[in-house]
Amino acid sequence: MPTTLAQVPKQKLKNPPLKVYKLGDRVLRQPAKRVNKINDEIRQLAVEMLQTMYSNDGIGLAAPQVGVNKQVIVIDIELKDETKPPLVLINPEIKSMGGEIVVGEEGCLSIPEVFLDVQRPDEVTVVYRDEEGRPQKLVTNGLLARVIQHEMDHLNGVMFVDRVQNATALTKELTKHGFSVKDVESVKE
Repeated sequence: MPTTLAQVPKQKLKNPPLKVYKLGDRVLRQPAKRVNKINDEIRQLAVEMLQTMYSNDGIGLAAPQVGVNKQVIVIDIELKDETKPPLVLINPEIKSMGGEIVVGEEGCLSIPEVFLDVQRPDEVTVVYRDEEGRPQKLVTNGLLARVIQHEMDHLNGVMFVDRVQNATALTKELTKHGFSVKDVESVKE
């Protein structure tokens, strides 16, 4: 019997099931493909993504970050609360963004130890399929809205450092942690 998402413990594993690719790996720049069929293989991918995310102290992970070119995202901003299930978004689409443009610090499992400010809208409406294939709609704000936008960027081959406006801070942080500024592909809004 496969593990269900609700059964995935929110704990670190010594050997997480999936490798997280780092800034500079081309796999992170490929646009992800839509999932045609939501089946046990996709559900198992979501389980392994959650296990990998928890093992790396993350709150969000997109399939391209683990080398899988599919539109699958897992999110859990309630890491300490075992009763709150994680979110699994399959083929997500942002329908609208709103609220204020807010600056917030972001990090990424694909760029460990680098944290920089990014501007994003505070509210988002997203439609997606859950792990059972059911259509869902989520209207949210704050941290969850930011995480959804961050992970959706991954599905389009965009990384948060591409949105950082402070070039000096960006260069300093990336260099300090052994990453190359040449791997940043700036997004102009």
